[in-house]
Parts: sequence; C-alpha cells; structure tokens
Amino acid sequence: MSKVEKISTTNDQVTSRRRFLKGGAVAAAGGAAAVAMPHVSRAQDTKVLKMQGAWGGGIFKEFAIDYVDRVNQMSGGTLRIDYLDVDAVVKTDQMQTAVSEGVIDASHTVTAYWYSKNAASSLFGTGPCWGWNANQLLGWIKYGGGQALYEELLTDILQLNLVGFFSGPMPAQPLGWFKEEITSLDQIKGLKYRTVGLAANVLAEMGMEVTQLPGGEIQPAMQTGLIDAAEFNNPTSDKDFGMQDVSKHYHLASFHQSQEVFEIIFNKDVFFSLSDTERAILQYSSESASADMSWKYQDRYSNDLIALQQEFGVTVYRTSDEIMAAQLDAWDVVLKDFVDNDPYFAKVVESQKIWAKRVGAYELTNAPDYAGAYRHYFGEPV
Repeated sequence: MSKVEKISTTNDQVTSRRRFLKGGAVAAAGGAAAVAMPHVSRAQDTKVLKMQGAWGGGIFKEFAIDYVDRVNQMSGGTLRIDYLDVDAVVKTDQMQTAVSEGVIDASHTVTAYWYSKNAASSLFGTGPCWGWNANQLLGWIKYGGGQALYEELLTDILQLNLVGFFSGPMPAQPLGWFKEEITSLDQIKGLKYRTVGLAANVLAEMGMEVTQLPGGEIQPAMQTGLIDAAEFNNPTSDKDFGMQDVSKHYHLASFHQSQEVFEIIFNKDVFFSLSDTERAILQYSSESASADMSWKYQDRYSNDLIALQQEFGVTVYRTSDEIMAAQLDAWDVVLKDFVDNDPYFAKVVESQKIWAKRVGAYELTNAPDYAGAYRHYFGEPV
C-alpha cells in the first residue's frame, strides 16, 4: 500500500461547537423541498439560485455572503442568489454531486473537500508551495492555464455537469495548535494531527498520525484527547472555534497549506440558462469578492491574532526552519508518488511549476526586504 492510500479521507464539513456556527433560519426539511428541482426558480421575473455553502457561520460564511451580495446588487433585480447554510440540504461531501445533479444550483466551498474523489483537486487549493502565494495561484488559474485544467478535471475526468470559478486568496495557514512549543522534528513524530487534502499526506510522511476531521469536530477532539494537535485556517476562524480553550501554543507559518482559495460551482445547465450578462455577473462578482477578501482578512486576522494573545493568553510562535525545510522534503516524496502514477496530476504540477518559476523570479527579484523594513520601524513581529 502506498503512502497515498494510508490517509483517511473523511470530508470536511465545517460546523462549529458554538451555536452561531450552526447556521441560522434555514430549516433542513423545508430547504430540501425548496431546492430539489433542477431548474432555476423564478419569482416575479427574478431568477433565484439556491447556493449551499460549506459554512454555517464565522468569517468563511461572511466571505460567501460577500459574493452573494455582489451578485444580487449587480443584477439589478433580474438574478438573486439565496445562500443556504452548511448541511441545509445535503452534507458538505455531497454538495459537488448535488450541484451536478441539480438538487441545488450552486455551492461555495474549497476543492480540498472533495480530495477523496480525485487527489488532483487539492492542487487547485491546498497544493505544494512553489515559492508562491494564493494570489499567484489565482494568477495561474486565470492566466496560466489553470482554469482549463480545472475544467478538464470536472468534465472529462469526473464527468460532472458543473461550471466553477475561484475566489479569495487565503494566506498561508498556520501549522496550528499544540500542547507545547514545537521546535524540533522529534516532537511532532507520532502526534495525532488534523488537516485536509494533500497536506495530510505531507504531514504523515513527516511521521504524524493524520486524520481529516470535519472542522466542527476539531476543538472537541483536542479537548478529549482524540487528537494532539490541529490546524483549521486562520486566527479568526480558530478563535471562533474556541481553539484557545484547548491550547495556548499557536504556531504560525507552514508549507503544508501555503495557499488556498474558495471554489464557487454552478450546475452547468442552470448556468447556461442565464443570459450573457447574468453569467458575467456570476463570474466577475467572484473576482470582486476575491479582491475585497484580500483586504478584509488583513484587518480581521491581525486583530484576532492580537486578541488571542492579549485576551486569552495564547503564545504565538513562528514555525522553526527545521520543520519547514522537512515539509518541503516531504512534499517531494508525496508529489513523486502521485506524479508517477497519475498523468493528469503530473500535467497540473508541470503547469503550476512553469507559472511559479516565471512569476516567482520576477516577484522575488523585484520585492524589497519587507521584513527588514518592518523591523526597522516596529521591531520583531512575534
């Protein structure tokens, strides 16, 4: 059995232990009845699309609503998206199929949540770090051939009736929450750890015992000892989940998920039943929401990191260079396993490397020493 096959692939369904992350007023039974038809509903000349998100609350739901609001405002009343909370109609791991079959019209999610269907999906959101960030990943999708490769995966390989866009550059995700400060590789070996997508294979290669728990189960699992350590995504979501109640040791910086973006998918028949203008609104709203998210997270994540430290006594560390170097070595092993056995996976990897090498050469040569400038004015960031 290969290392690829050893990883459990429970799909991530983001629900929280806290009530506000369970969603609002959507009743599951009534919601299912309302969206079970595979066509666009119409109310007084307004076309209404039902979009289920993987989020029932917190900042990820807020990002999804930011997209929905843009569509609704830009359409001038001819098109409306109704957002449904996580699990309102189907479970998160069923959303992709539900949209393809017309049970719901659309979903707001991440590709790592269908990693178990095809591992290459993770390359469009939680793939290796080629020295790039999430905004450069979006650049590859838009201008480097990534969108065509994504459509090949959906249509030719998985044979799904879907149209999709990407939105929202996420910063590198923290290594996460531990019971003590982690400074060496020996400390992480054997730890029971939660992550998703290809990151699970990478950290397993480094000696961790990895599980892909749903988001809402992370905090309770650490509290009961089911897992020893975990990551979710960012300081705001981590604070909302209550991770500060089960750990006071928070490690930022990691190569296991150095970039991620949201995926917005539509039933293809529904999408092409809309006018050219309405289809453009759906696409360009994703780009508008993406830009706004890149500004909003700067405000929210930085403020919540301060709150974790000052209000809850969390100690923040930067992950050691030893561990981050070992992550890159682990990526090499994991990628070889997939590339050698999956021609499509290999094609996506090669396309990404071509883009990242060219764009990275410009970015890294052109960028001044921002860290040095920061230290000049403010001192050490941690």
